[in-house]
Amino acid sequence: MYSYEDRIRAVKLYIKLGKRTGATIRKLGYPTKNALKSWHREYEQSRDLPVGYARSKPKYSDEQKKVAAQHYLDHDRCLAGTLKAMGYPCRETLATWVDELHPETRKRVVGKARSVPRPQALKQAAVIELCTRQTSAQAVAQKLAVSRGALYQWKNQLLGPEAPASMKPNNDSPPDPERAELERQVQSLQRDIRKLQLEHDLLKKANELLKKGLGVNLQLLTNQEKTQLVDALRRTYSLPDLLAELDLARSSYFYHRAQLLGADKYAQARLAITDIFERNHSCYGYRRIRAALGRQKLCVSEKVVRRLMKQECLVVAAKKRRKYGSYLGEISPAPDNLINRDFQAAAPNEKWLTDITEFHIPAGKVYLSPMIDCFDGMVVSWTIGTRPDADLVNTMLDAAIDKVANSDVRPVVHSDRGGHYRWPGWLTRMGDAKLIRSMSRKGCSPDNAACEGFFGRLKTELFYPRNWQATTIEQFIQVVDSYVRWYNEKRIKISLGSLSPLEYRESLGLMA
Repeated sequence: MYSYEDRIRAVKLYIKLGKRTGATIRKLGYPTKNALKSWHREYEQSRDLPVGYARSKPKYSDEQKKVAAQHYLDHDRCLAGTLKAMGYPCRETLATWVDELHPETRKRVVGKARSVPRPQALKQAAVIELCTRQTSAQAVAQKLAVSRGALYQWKNQLLGPEAPASMKPNNDSPPDPERAELERQVQSLQRDIRKLQLEHDLLKKANELLKKGLGVNLQLLTNQEKTQLVDALRRTYSLPDLLAELDLARSSYFYHRAQLLGADKYAQARLAITDIFERNHSCYGYRRIRAALGRQKLCVSEKVVRRLMKQECLVVAAKKRRKYGSYLGEISPAPDNLINRDFQAAAPNEKWLTDITEFHIPAGKVYLSPMIDCFDGMVVSWTIGTRPDADLVNTMLDAAIDKVANSDVRPVVHSDRGGHYRWPGWLTRMGDAKLIRSMSRKGCSPDNAACEGFFGRLKTELFYPRNWQATTIEQFIQVVDSYVRWYNEKRIKISLGSLSPLEYRESLGLMA
């Protein structure tokens, strides 16, 4: 956008230089050739130029934009169908209107898939098909959906460039000595192909039966796994060939085969482990499962529990890693950090920890505000809501104060430096109950690590492994509330002697 003075200067210089466009642009450094000629035509008509650029009237009204965008959303979000039905505008303009009026329809993630390298087993099968073909190499390449050059490249990698690429009989036979040499080469190739086919089938069976990758080293398998592969391929290949390829002794094969055919002495333990894992949100590791088995009078070692869980594919969801971030603002003076990362307590209601965590599901956001007791990790009180406001934390604090209202105990309440714990309502309740305030250092979440750990366990065990697409806000709140109650009453903690927080207090004769 050029100013009025810039355009007048350019037009006058253009006239002075004899209407030479190139010389004018070189002299001024602007504008383009077409713009200069357009300015000159306007100057010739009115002996002056307009002070500003007149805005053109929009081609489509706001009502037309809304109607077109709404038609797009109501009819399966099809651009072509909307253009055909409405008669306007173009695809790019309609997409811009939809992004402007309904930004929630924009795609959030855009990715591009990488080309996946061909697995070794596929290359071996392709070379076998090439060498034993009865048609042309181009037909084989089209069948396997690869290029003809790739076939010969794989053949050179696996068999060497000197090996022939076809074993079809040749009618123009050479003299007898050369023919004999060729026949020997054919036999050698046939042995190599059979060996490649055997290795291919072993890798394929290892992927199907043992859930191993196609690139697994067969020599690193256990003897029991090798025995399973031999049994699966005994109808196709001879036993000596299979044992030699897997480097498995004949005696070891028959020993493990007898073990596999025998009765499973851990059948009862398998059923019990699966039942315990599924009834406890699929979050128990081998230590907690072994402790739960002990309650059922099933004595199994930890190594056996780990092995049975691996065989039954009982995998605990791993914790998701995320970038570190914290709030750095200061709105008022903060009390001292009395906890100082000492999250051990000799008795209940000595040290309490609190914070707020957020759950983002398709239906919306849900917030949890708990009060954690450092004595045994019990959740003293909690509130769940859809807004992280003062009412969320104040209601939770009121419920926690009721727990110690009839006793002389006054716990230290530790939190981060968020504004929820500096509002007048919070400070008034703390003062009236004579509770002691403690706050973490600025931007240092490890100072409240015990509470953050509770949030991490909750999300790893409950939130991340599930799909919440069809869950409403009310249903999700009920699920979180049910989990917290289960956490207090039933969830086994190894540090508490394989008891839940409530069971631990009952064993000590303490009231929760």
